[in-house]
Amino acid sequence: MERYLTKVDGWDHSAHRRIARSFRFPDFVGALEFANRVGDIAETEGHHPDLLVAWGRVEVTIWTHKVDGLTESDFILAAKIDQLAATG
Repeated sequence: MERYLTKVDGWDHSAHRRIARSFRFPDFVGALEFANRVGDIAETEGHHPDLLVAWGRVEVTIWTHKVDGLTESDFILAAKIDQLAATG
């Protein structure tokens, strides 16, 4: 999985068997809209991250529950979320 970590810059891997990233927004509405768009991606992929929505930020934590660890699909989802964040 180490080779995939280099492909998802900005994601923290310090939590054992998980990757996480915090995304910042100017207000709660922006954070909520982003979280909903992440939810749309998750539904399409059939792979659902944990989301924490707070004023001005969304924290995303990804891992595969079935293996209690990371798989290639976790990194694919992270890359898609990064792309969403980059395109606004």
